[in-house]
Amino acid sequence: MGRLILERDWSGTPLGPIASWPSVLRTLVSMCLTTRFPMFIYWGPERVQLYNDAGIPIMGAKHPDHALGPLRDVFPELWPQLGPMFDALERTKQANWAESQSLPIQRDGTAEEAYFTWSYTPVLDDDGTVAGFYTPALEATGQVLGQRRLRTLHLLTQRAGGAGSVEEACRAGLDVLAENPADLPFTWLYVTDAQGTRASLVGSTGMGDRGAEVPAHLGLRAPEDRGAPGGLLAPVAGTRQAQRVEDVNGWLGAPSSEPPRPALVLPLPHAEGDRDLGFLVAGLSPALRLEGEYRGFLELVAGALATAVSSARAQQEARARMEQLAALDRAKTAFFSNVSHEFRTPLTLMLGPVEDALVDPAEPLGPRQAERLSLVQRNATRLLKLVNTLLDFTRTEAGRVRAAFQPTDLSAFTAELVSHFESIAKRAQLTLTLDLPALPEPVWVDREMWEKIVFNLLSNAMKFTFEGGVHVRLRTEDGQARLTVRDTGSGIPEQELPHIFERFHRVENARSRSHEGSGIGLSLVQELAKLHGGTVDVTSTLGQGATFCVAVPLGHGHLPREQLVPEGRGPAHSVARSASAYVEEIRGWMGPAGPELGPRASEEAKATPLLPPMSARVLVVDDNADLRTYITGLLDASVTVETAEDGFAALQAIRARPPDLVLSDVMMPRLGGFGLLRELRADPRLRAIPFVLLSARAGEEASVEGLEAGADDYLVKPFSARELAARVRTQLEMARVRREVAALAAREAVLQEAVRARDEFLSVVSHELKTPLAGFRLQLDLIERSLGPEERARLGERLLFTRRQVHRLATVVETLLDMSQLSSGPVHLDVEDADLSALVTEEVAQAREELGREGCEVRLRIAGPVRGRFDRGRLEQVVQGLLSNALKYGAGKPVEVRVEHAGPCARLTVVDHGMGVRPEDRERIWERFERAVSVRNFGGLGLGLWIARQVVEAHGGTVGVSETPGGGATFTVSLPLAGPRS
Repeated sequence: MGRLILERDWSGTPLGPIASWPSVLRTLVSMCLTTRFPMFIYWGPERVQLYNDAGIPIMGAKHPDHALGPLRDVFPELWPQLGPMFDALERTKQANWAESQSLPIQRDGTAEEAYFTWSYTPVLDDDGTVAGFYTPALEATGQVLGQRRLRTLHLLTQRAGGAGSVEEACRAGLDVLAENPADLPFTWLYVTDAQGTRASLVGSTGMGDRGAEVPAHLGLRAPEDRGAPGGLLAPVAGTRQAQRVEDVNGWLGAPSSEPPRPALVLPLPHAEGDRDLGFLVAGLSPALRLEGEYRGFLELVAGALATAVSSARAQQEARARMEQLAALDRAKTAFFSNVSHEFRTPLTLMLGPVEDALVDPAEPLGPRQAERLSLVQRNATRLLKLVNTLLDFTRTEAGRVRAAFQPTDLSAFTAELVSHFESIAKRAQLTLTLDLPALPEPVWVDREMWEKIVFNLLSNAMKFTFEGGVHVRLRTEDGQARLTVRDTGSGIPEQELPHIFERFHRVENARSRSHEGSGIGLSLVQELAKLHGGTVDVTSTLGQGATFCVAVPLGHGHLPREQLVPEGRGPAHSVARSASAYVEEIRGWMGPAGPELGPRASEEAKATPLLPPMSARVLVVDDNADLRTYITGLLDASVTVETAEDGFAALQAIRARPPDLVLSDVMMPRLGGFGLLRELRADPRLRAIPFVLLSARAGEEASVEGLEAGADDYLVKPFSARELAARVRTQLEMARVRREVAALAAREAVLQEAVRARDEFLSVVSHELKTPLAGFRLQLDLIERSLGPEERARLGERLLFTRRQVHRLATVVETLLDMSQLSSGPVHLDVEDADLSALVTEEVAQAREELGREGCEVRLRIAGPVRGRFDRGRLEQVVQGLLSNALKYGAGKPVEVRVEHAGPCARLTVVDHGMGVRPEDRERIWERFERAVSVRNFGGLGLGLWIARQVVEAHGGTVGVSETPGGGATFTVSLPLAGPRS
């Protein structure tokens, strides 16, 4: 700036030449130029502006050409505001101060929103008159706008963030945006529908009288016109990027005389990033540029709105899901309650006649029929217990239980209940001990509910206890009666303890007598304890047992008065009948009292076999003893049946002695059916054992899951005896077929190995024979050369005969060697450019003498050269073989050989007039060691034609045989001129 001031011609300005400037002005300019803080000087009545380097950014585009001069000329838009201020300061001669003052400055030709902090200090001349002003100034635009926008974002997050619905979040957000018209002159907020095809207006701000004209709905598909409804949001919906719109008046139907309303359309992105929740049409301030911090602020506003809307929508969806779940839960509870009621009638009609038939003295049942009906009775009783438990649970959960609390000698009543389990505990070889001293006062309980509590805890203890026993204790402590049931069973893992009383919860892979159960027994105990105003808790150490404690308060002040009844006035109830259901269920876990497998009482009691007798062993794996006994009775007349109570025991038995078939339940303690199946399929020795899954899970998905896991079959309970027998028979037959196929494959592998050994032997023998044959030929040649004329004449015929036999033997050796090489892999060809006509001519010339001796006239017909890509050595072998074949089977008959072009191929034809080849033999003669005539009449190995076919096909050609008119065989070879394909 110092250079600009010095270089400027000030003579035509109100300040005049620099030399005429007063010393005060010179001093001020010197101070101004040397400071690093933005400084301005306004001198003289015209307020001529001077400034330093630090003030250049404040001047913007005015610098340098339009910034040094009278203030009214530099910033005419500011003069109406600053002119009167200078006059007032000149009168008072007192400095002033302004912080973050808004000035409508136009530094780049357009109005902009700007804020400045400054101090105007009058400068006096020697006579005390105000000569000018010294002004330090600092632009505070960024700070002011930042604070304003930060406040907007803070309020937006605060007010809209906790909204409970999408509309509430949008309304709160719009209220906040309306408080910042400087940044957001107007806004339209839209929310998209579930299909993402249309957006609906939630509200707008800053529109005044035009508010009703804002489009209520806009399509999000490809727009037609820029000004047509839908064109405003559709481009943003398509690109998911903010876009500037120069004027939204077209969507308002506003007249062209109205000033334009520029806006930025921003998407409200979904949290998952795959779609937009809505759109914000944000009006743009004419005093702010859409760049940098302003655009970033608008994007943050859209992001905050998107977060608020997304959160509100998530809350709405969560509430809707909770309401749906609650409705489903209520419907399920009602369904279970209704179904349980409906089950009772058919169960009554099942149990009554069965019990009558079992005890009918007039028409007693035979042993096998009595056994079958006993099985029906036990399982119908179990089903009735399950139905009753389910009904009790649903009634309790729905709050429809009507209790009858009465004062009870709880020690005596509990002892009576536990006594029903003594016999079954002895049979399970468990000790059942009681510590039930008389309590100081009666305890108010619903006797039927207390019965269910005790029975469920005892049943649960015996289910998971295999050694040791169960101890029942009753005490009064801290105003409560505390019932404790402790067992020495498998215990409960620590992580499962918080969930043990949840309905339908089951501890996975826990060792138990059975995997059966509804998972609501302990949950029912907790609900019944709560109805007494009490609690239930559990402690356990894995592998050492579990202790359940039920505590109910003494007295009756905590109970509803309308549910209190005097002692002995409660509803009549048969404890023995209720206990029998639990006891029979435990007995079912342990199986019959006698051996599970064994002979029937008499021959008459035996069932008619469902299968023909088969020498097979079937392993039945199920944790339900009744089902094991039932399946055993169905099959043991035809096959040997063994049983296992769970997958772990079955796996040990299978590894010790693999069965022919496994029938396994899916859900069992320790190791289930799928786990057993995985173990068998992972063992190479056991993976081929047929495996049939038995499951109560019906439906196609369950069957597919079982089959995909590797099961051979999947049978859904309940199943008929005939269906089970048919599946068993099918699997055993298939297993037998698989074994036979495996045996055949093994024999085939042995034969293949024998053939391979034979080929290797022939290859070795051929190689070994070639060496002595070569020596024999050499010696024969030497002998022949050493003979004189007389000896040659006398021995000539014998030497010729010997040479023929040596050649014949060499041919056999070469054939065997070729056979060995061709059998071990693809034919290797050394392809080169060759003339097939010349090759055949040479071979015919070499064979002509031998053919002539046998009386075979050879006619060679060649039209000209036939050039192509061939393996000369292999084709010589083919020609020799065909000529030898013609000589062998057509001695004394003419032979014709032709070579010609046949399109892209070369054709070689060898025609003889011998015995020919029968039609049924024409395919067979191309196989190894095959011939069309008896080996007694004609020699040879039966390999010549097989080798010829291998060579021709390796060239990509074909070879065939047909009948020669008048008798004989015609062999035709076709070879592609381009050579074999790579």
